[in-house]
Amino acid sequence: MSDDIWQRDEIESPCQKICLVHEASGLCIGCLRTRAEIAGWSHMTSPERQAIMADLPARTKKLRGKRRGGRAGRV
Repeated sequence: MSDDIWQRDEIESPCQKICLVHEASGLCIGCLRTRAEIAGWSHMTSPERQAIMADLPARTKKLRGKRRGGRAGRV
């Protein structure tokens, strides 16, 4: 069976199937979207989705930039 029937011209979701919202930032640690963005994704226009996708790299630093592991996290 082919998935061709489900193909659309819309931008795909950034979902990584790791659905856990980081409490301090309010971002999903998998896709880096807010809860409101995740909930409204299917109703957004293509330009709205593109704007969010373009912002995701900056969000990576916001969420993951503060993480400290190893010895640095213990001192």
